[in-house]
Amino acid sequence: MSFNTLISASTLATHLTDANWIVCDCRHDLANYESGRRAYAEAHLPDARFLHLDEDLSGPKTGVNGRHPLPHPITFTLRLAALGIDNNTQVIAYDAMGGVYASRLWWMLRWVGHKNAAVLDGGIDAWVKAKQPVSAELPAIKPVRYNPNPISQLAVSANEVAANLDHQTLRVVDARSPDRFRGENETLDPVAGHIPGATNRFFKNNLTEDGCFKTADKLKQEFAAVLDTHAPNSVVHQCGSGVTACHNLLAMEVAGLSGSRLFPGSWSEWVSDRKRPVATGS
Repeated sequence: MSFNTLISASTLATHLTDANWIVCDCRHDLANYESGRRAYAEAHLPDARFLHLDEDLSGPKTGVNGRHPLPHPITFTLRLAALGIDNNTQVIAYDAMGGVYASRLWWMLRWVGHKNAAVLDGGIDAWVKAKQPVSAELPAIKPVRYNPNPISQLAVSANEVAANLDHQTLRVVDARSPDRFRGENETLDPVAGHIPGATNRFFKNNLTEDGCFKTADKLKQEFAAVLDTHAPNSVVHQCGSGVTACHNLLAMEVAGLSGSRLFPGSWSEWVSDRKRPVATGS
């Protein structure tokens, strides 16, 4: 049995000691670089490995490729191998933010051709609520070999998004909060607004009050309004820097709306070229 979207705390608990399963802690706070690492050191799921958003799930910034550019696929898979993850490992990612950072790892694993990847629904809060154990003990890691098989078509470039401005065959979905989408209260990027023609789906709308994902049927119903007449494979997800957009991508997969793609550089890459147009308002 393999999992490729979500897994519940109760189900993960029954597989926690499986030899070919590895859990990854992706906790992070954009305003506090070390918060995730500190939280991991204090307590994490047993044998979990820690992955840092900026150090492990992002590559070098050039000033024109966004705040969280993708690393080279080989760099990423070398890191996976160092953590004991090979091509056949069932990877479970979790965080403490409703799956925001865990979904980034989930998407990146798909990007390098790794199918057996899922997000712990509800994150560490759901795990603790289910009275499952946590530990401060570091895992014993045996490095392995990982053979990357990148699927480049899962990512869309800024040039492709720019080319879409005229014909609008792609449905660009922005995962940021509505106020940032409208061009209000921008604190992370130098320019406020959104890509012309984009529509807004705040990633937090994928969750229930307990921090777990809504049902597949509910997500399918809600995304139908977002997609309008567009097929899932014509949808491009973006946000501020290619992180929370992965949450919407995961939600669509949960809903059975497979095939959408990610603009990794997102808004922070878009506005690095001041010649690119910007829209404001709803």
